[in-house]
Order: sequence, then C-alpha cells, then structure tokens
Amino acid sequence: MSMNQAFLGELEHESQNNVKVFERLPADKFEWQPHEKSMSLMGLATHIAYTVGWTIPTLAQPELDIGKGDFQPQKFTDTQSLIDYHNENLKAAKEAIQNTSDAVFMENWKLLNNGQVIFEMPKAAVLRSMVFNHMYHHRGQLTVYLRLLDIPVPGVYGPSADEQ
Repeated sequence: MSMNQAFLGELEHESQNNVKVFERLPADKFEWQPHEKSMSLMGLATHIAYTVGWTIPTLAQPELDIGKGDFQPQKFTDTQSLIDYHNENLKAAKEAIQNTSDAVFMENWKLLNNGQVIFEMPKAAVLRSMVFNHMYHHRGQLTVYLRLLDIPVPGVYGPSADEQ
C-alpha cells in the first residue's frame, strides 16, 4: 500500500469523528472557556477544522515560516458553517494527499519562525505529528469541554460513557 492510501483512509475516518464532535456544539456556549488561558469552545473547534487544511502547505511547500504572515482564523456563528469549512479543508487535503508520491512524503520539510528553524523532518512525519496528531489532540480537548458543559460526548473510538 502506498503512503497516500494509508493517510487517506485515516484522514477520512478521523474527519468523520471530528464532525460527530462538532455536531454536539451548543450555539449558546460558543464563547465558553474552561479557563481564561483556554481557547473558547468555537475557537478550539475552528482550530481543529483549519488544522485539516495544514495538509496542503505541508505537502506542496518545502517549508513554512509562521513568523511571516498574519493568519486570522475564520469566525463561525453556527455549527453548520464550521462543518462546511472543515469539509472544504478535508476535500482539499484528500486531493493533496492523493496526488503525493511516496518520494515526496519522504522529502524534508521545515517549520520556521522568522527564519529560525523550529524543526525539520520528512513530510510524512510532519503530516502525522503536526497535522493529524495535532488535530486529534485538540479534538480530545474539545470532548473534555463537552463533558464540562454536561453535553453528551459522542463515541470516537467506540462508545462513550454517554452512549453505552
């Protein structure tokens, strides 16, 4: 199996889990934060939705300098718009992965901050750690937010305590 086929299967499965969690977000709690240093409920969900899109620059470019840009995440006022944005990013990410050869997955990629190298590793490792695992980490945080708000948590890797 080629690397892109393995990544595509995983991304499709995990993105369905993202949507299951997004569907539980209550509109009246979008600005809720468990702590003043934490992201808001919708801010965290938005971060997950745009992290899917990090696939494209990871595979298409040899590096990304996060200090040279003025990224501003989109603001969503309803769950369906968030899900639509996630799904648009997912479609573009799947296309990028589908069109990437194993050789390109093994090319080095750098993350910089104003020219200073933060890390350098093969694109496959970046996709795994900084895109996929990053997304899963924040989705886990989002399920804790749901729990703290007493909102039933959907099963992600099997039934949750709320779905038994």
